[in-house]
Amino acid sequence: MTEPAQQTSEQTQALHLLQTVFGYPAFRSQQGQIVDHVVNGGDALVLMPTGGGKSLCYQIPAMIRKGVGIVVSPLIALMQDQVDALEEVGVRAAFLNSTQSFEESQRVERLLRTGEIDLVYIAPERLMTARCLDMLEASPIALFAIDEAHCVSQWGHDFRPEYIKLSVLHERFPSVPRIALTATADQQTRDEIIRCLQLETALQFVSSFDRPNIRYQIVEKANGRKQLLDFINAQHSGDAGIVYCLSRKKVEETAEFLNENGINSLPYHAGMEMTVRSRNQARFLREDGIVMCATIAFGMGIDKPDVRFVAHLDLPKSIEGYYQETGRAGRDGASANAWMAYGLQDVVQQRRMIDESEANEIYKRVQGVKLDAMLSLCETLNCRRMQLLAYFGQTSQPCGNCDTCLIPPTSFDGSVAAQKILSTVYRVDQRFAAGHVIDVLRGIDTERVQQWRHNQLSTFGVGSDKSEAEWRALLRQLIALGLVAVDYENYSSLKLTEQSRAVLRGETKIQLRQYKKAEKATKHKRQSAKDFAETDLSASEQAIFEKLRWWRITTAKAHNVAAFIIFADATLREIAKTKPRSLDDLRGVTGVGAKKLESYGAEIVALIDEMS
Repeated sequence: MTEPAQQTSEQTQALHLLQTVFGYPAFRSQQGQIVDHVVNGGDALVLMPTGGGKSLCYQIPAMIRKGVGIVVSPLIALMQDQVDALEEVGVRAAFLNSTQSFEESQRVERLLRTGEIDLVYIAPERLMTARCLDMLEASPIALFAIDEAHCVSQWGHDFRPEYIKLSVLHERFPSVPRIALTATADQQTRDEIIRCLQLETALQFVSSFDRPNIRYQIVEKANGRKQLLDFINAQHSGDAGIVYCLSRKKVEETAEFLNENGINSLPYHAGMEMTVRSRNQARFLREDGIVMCATIAFGMGIDKPDVRFVAHLDLPKSIEGYYQETGRAGRDGASANAWMAYGLQDVVQQRRMIDESEANEIYKRVQGVKLDAMLSLCETLNCRRMQLLAYFGQTSQPCGNCDTCLIPPTSFDGSVAAQKILSTVYRVDQRFAAGHVIDVLRGIDTERVQQWRHNQLSTFGVGSDKSEAEWRALLRQLIALGLVAVDYENYSSLKLTEQSRAVLRGETKIQLRQYKKAEKATKHKRQSAKDFAETDLSASEQAIFEKLRWWRITTAKAHNVAAFIIFADATLREIAKTKPRSLDDLRGVTGVGAKKLESYGAEIVALIDEMS
């Protein structure tokens, strides 16, 4: 029998810091291996889902290794919260960015040069300046952590040109370990990170991309905003959430609509004044129950753990984008929802955006392939989680917690229905858009149909047995399958493709998803934070939990930090269940490290005594 390997002094130190500083009993998944590898000077590429604990993989090595850990972070707006969270647990951390006064920047630079600080967050634009690089060369550097490393990919959804220049770190600091981290990267993006950052010899740590606490649901779009409102009222009343929209105008209109209907909502997009945008983001992070309506400009690096839902009112451009955005829900491990309303116009709009882009043909082709994968996820008859994970090269069993598992869709032989659509497209000379084609199919004798004498075609009325919504759903699937194309330069007219011929001739059979009318959202058990608490805690424990949350809000305001930086809901829940009567009792609670025990322990114990 093989003896278990003895812990090295570095491993013992790492575990000690994890327990005493961060308040966690043990490393999760591959965290321990990553920490050990970086502490010993190794380079690493880490792919770990949002909420998986990536930050500990560089924070602890930075505290153990001699010198300062430099964290390359793309978002200046979030550095303050990241530093606040570290200072709350007693880690010496700071940032360098344009929001600081000259005196504050000088203070941080002095600490950096003398090594009297553990971590410094720097934006890539500042890092790449000659002055900053010279300063780093004159400072003791423990490691470089390149966060959100997928930003290096020119094919990706969050491309930042400054990231490509980060290869200079390997050239100017060859002996300093580098750790690149991201929550989402397909194989192509992974290869690009390795090439651009010169991480060819780095160890790769790829965790499961599965987030089992997230329920994926994609519904047939009828009235998107009304469906969103029903969904929030039914399942997430009072919860924090994010709603993604494609355009700035739609962001503002959706936020206004939700506010008019009693839901506390804020807009966020790149066209807003910086001060307003920053204020809205700060409110979302620091207050409970706010719904942020945003473009994809919002979200990267958001650490708020109690976001209970992410909704999409428009189709994301890729599975990477969708995964990154939905991953902002349920970071605390409690139940969360990823909800999307999706329709024919979404497909047409995304295809048009690619076709009308000024990018080169290679880029357009890559984006087309990514969109096809996203459409396939939307139209799948199988488990959505299986399809999502398969995209990232991972296998799984049906999850039992997505809409296609909970209410399996019905498929049917759609060959005849497809032939009717394709024949009509052909007979109107491939010159008309979806609405006109569907009118002809259904036998709707509009003025335009009469004008073009399309009421005399053999296909006029052959689809009168189905509603407009049904034909739109079927047409959407044919576009997704590449059997129909949309010509955006000619009024979005529908065209046949090479693949159409085999279906028209009956040589190829196709399975389609049976149309299901959009239903009003119904409340699911354990799908909001409130539901989770009520099923997890007894009545007396729930009362303690609510009291602790009010205490946390008051404390956070006094410290001018986000509430979750004081304690996460999961920690408050555990306190409510264990009811610690002394500081020693509280010491073992997950998320309570030495500094937080010293800062808040006596207040919490007193609060428990008061309620017992």
